[in-house]
Amino acid sequence: MRKLMQSCSLAVAAVLLAGALACVPPPPPGAVIVERRPPPERIEVIGVAPAPGYIWIAGHWQWSGGDFMWVGGRWAPIERGYRTWEPGHWRHHGHEWYWVEGHWR
Repeated sequence: MRKLMQSCSLAVAAVLLAGALACVPPPPPGAVIVERRPPPERIEVIGVAPAPGYIWIAGHWQWSGGDFMWVGGRWAPIERGYRTWEPGHWRHHGHEWYWVEGHWR
């Protein structure tokens, strides 16, 4: 009986894992597809904002002509009508990676 319950638990876990992986969206049309993981993010020194109403947008790795290139962070004015910045990030899909641009919310 115990062995049967363990087998059922493993089967349920496998089905749940497969379902979770299927929920990862595919790359959007026009996305740059990269076949290797981006490097770890760099630690940046964040200075003082140039004025009130600015937000820090962290740096990120960008794919550029066959290799990753670091794009440093920057201060940006908060766009009118928005409250927060949703940072860009690399998303993993199968054996590939693609960049999801940051945007205002």
